[in-house]
Amino acid sequence: MINDVHCHFFSTRFFEILGGQLSTAEDDTFTTLPERLRWDAPGSPEELADRWVQTLDANEVGRAAVMASLPGDEASVGTAVRRHPGRLVGMTMFNPVAPDADVRIRTALEDERLRCVCLFPALHGYPLDDEAVDRVFAAAATAGAVVFVHCGVLTVGVRKKLGLPTPVDVRLGDPLALIGTATRNPEVPVIIPHFGGGQLRSTLMAADLCGNIHVDTSSSNGWIRYTPGLTLEAVFAAALETLGPERIVFGTDSSFFPRGWQLTVYERQRTILETLGVETAAEEAIMAGNFERLFPAGTPDR
Repeated sequence: MINDVHCHFFSTRFFEILGGQLSTAEDDTFTTLPERLRWDAPGSPEELADRWVQTLDANEVGRAAVMASLPGDEASVGTAVRRHPGRLVGMTMFNPVAPDADVRIRTALEDERLRCVCLFPALHGYPLDDEAVDRVFAAAATAGAVVFVHCGVLTVGVRKKLGLPTPVDVRLGDPLALIGTATRNPEVPVIIPHFGGGQLRSTLMAADLCGNIHVDTSSSNGWIRYTPGLTLEAVFAAALETLGPERIVFGTDSSFFPRGWQLTVYERQRTILETLGVETAAEEAIMAGNFERLFPAGTPDR
């Protein structure tokens, strides 16, 4: 079985919000932006949810976590999850220092029943030891939710393709700054994507100290080029040595159509696990079992 912990739900509402950040005379941005990107228009949240399930079926993927990739798009993912509760798990990008943060997190976790709050400190401009992050963990603990924390280097491909700047301060995405909050909230599972996105050493140190920190394997992990000679095989080996297979969760970072689910990411990572001689039970945990533990099936409303 395969489950994917890291996918993006690029909805019509996502393009409406993104279009508001462009200098354009065109009103129909939710249509024109996909055309400019040469992507398929997403249609309604229900239609996009159906297409996600179709691509999961085509690749024999059981379940996937899909992210509202801009604050303000929680309802689209909520609709998708309600349409396919057995296949899709809802996540949302969240800015804890925004003026409406308290209302928005209640909407995401209580009204829309999303199950993962996604933090991007480098993008939204706050350190991970900020008291606002403590409030996120408190809300997640109450709701039985997971906290996703993007650390390290951050690039937003869709913004780059559209010529939109992405002002980020990567110093704020320091996994070591997460240790205090994660330690105070051991019941809240934490996922750091992309093995820490260039902060591998710090991510492994934080995870070694905090048993609730997991890493996801998603994307091509192009950040490895910042360490000459480093290979993805070596990254997997180091993560297995420090975290064990129980805290490594498979993901692809799949996002748009017609590309759909990224089979090539899965094939490469599956080959790496086989090359490393990872036992079947450990491989199954990474590829599916850990996802099931973090997001138990049959409990979409917690």
